[in-house]
Amino acid sequence: MSMSNPRITVLGLGTGDEDQLTLGVWKKLQLAAKSQAKLFLRTKDHPMVQLLDANQIPYETFDANYMSNESFEGVYESIAEELITAATSHTAGVLYAVPGHPMVAEYTVQLLKQRCPSEGIELQITGGESFLDQAFLRFGFDPIDGFQLLDATSISRYALNPQLHTVIGQVYDTYTASDLKISLMDAYPDEYRVVVGHSLGVAGQEQIIEVPLHELDHVKGYGNLSLVWVPRSEQEAPYYRTFGKLHEIVQTLRSPEGCPWDREQTHESLRKNLIEEAYEVLETIDEDDPDHMCEELGDLLLQVMLHAQMEEEIGTFSVYDVIATLNEKLIRRHPHVFGESKADDADEALVNWNAIKVEEKRKKGIDVTKQSVLDGIPRELPGLMKALKLQKKAATVGFDWTELDDVLAKVEEELVELREAIAKPVEEGAQERRDELGDVLFSIVNVARFLKVDPEEALAQTNRKFMQRFSYIEEQLRLKGLSFEQTGLSEMEQYWQEAKKVVKLDLR
Repeated sequence: MSMSNPRITVLGLGTGDEDQLTLGVWKKLQLAAKSQAKLFLRTKDHPMVQLLDANQIPYETFDANYMSNESFEGVYESIAEELITAATSHTAGVLYAVPGHPMVAEYTVQLLKQRCPSEGIELQITGGESFLDQAFLRFGFDPIDGFQLLDATSISRYALNPQLHTVIGQVYDTYTASDLKISLMDAYPDEYRVVVGHSLGVAGQEQIIEVPLHELDHVKGYGNLSLVWVPRSEQEAPYYRTFGKLHEIVQTLRSPEGCPWDREQTHESLRKNLIEEAYEVLETIDEDDPDHMCEELGDLLLQVMLHAQMEEEIGTFSVYDVIATLNEKLIRRHPHVFGESKADDADEALVNWNAIKVEEKRKKGIDVTKQSVLDGIPRELPGLMKALKLQKKAATVGFDWTELDDVLAKVEEELVELREAIAKPVEEGAQERRDELGDVLFSIVNVARFLKVDPEEALAQTNRKFMQRFSYIEEQLRLKGLSFEQTGLSEMEQYWQEAKKVVKLDLR
């Protein structure tokens, strides 16, 4: 005679109202009291336990597991392990009763689903009323309008969508509510109205409290039966913080019903805009002005959105493809962060990055042995920046000076050659003077590289210094009622020297 497989039957105890307990679950609970089946409760902290006590249905709980484990994951894993062990030793079977519905926010059941097949244990699941049923009923919204369920203990800013009703479970205590509030305030205004529900559907215990978001953690009574409902927004403001809204706006601007100027733009017509917006961002960095930087970064992002939208209109790619490509590249090129590789410092990380780039080219069928060391530098870079990148690339294969003194000597050599070119008649030496001046600038960039100074930043700082000192000259002339035409160079030089002493330079 063959023995039946070990069995675990999971029962949903519902939200806590006796009238909402399903007849099937109640019959199984009564049968457990009459048979040798073992009944376990995940926790005794649930209103339905009173019904079990009143009907003298014996049970054991796993409440002690919460005290003996440092994390919820550890608690749930230990419960699953004990249930599997119990099932193999109880021929009459094991019943496991959980609050609500077994398949809603019940991690122990998910663990059992994963492990039981390999352990040779039959797993049966009988549903019960979910806390969602009471949420829809008591909060009074229809989930078909758009709804999402999130876990307060692992909520992410990226999961929040103001266009959807959001119910958040696992709000066990005030600390969890406080963390939840901070996460929600990334997507919603501080005064946004949210609703807290305690023990929904449980007679004499239910509480429904509406508060502004910033007071979410001021509400009393958080526990195992607490939920937070964030209603779908009917206002535009929360959507302005979503990337989807930006995409929608740019689509509208480029549509037949949109802006005539935006519709007429092409990749070529927007080239200068992209460059100008990038430089305006750099200016805000120099100014150390966060508010201005926020605005200018938005203008730069708009350029990306417009270029991507043009391609989306002809079906090549969308901005979401741009994002996916970037995400994949960042993860692929940072194995020391997202994989098993290690990088102890920035130099080592850069070596890994370059090695991965070479491997990517090989996979694309590019013969890296036939590529120039100088490949990959954009043609349109500003001159100083491009010179710096060319020199850095050449230095990677050893084509470089070894000492700063050698570089300074090269600058002096190039200056001599420039003087020789200047000495020639203008009509004969124009091209040579241009060439020799370029050589001087290129060698100066080499000096900057050895000094570990960005030449663009150094020149930008000097430009600002010149503007501030020249402004001092203008101010002094205005105070004396003079114009530049009425002032000689020697007097202007005097003011310049004063400016060097009295003007406090803002070199940001």
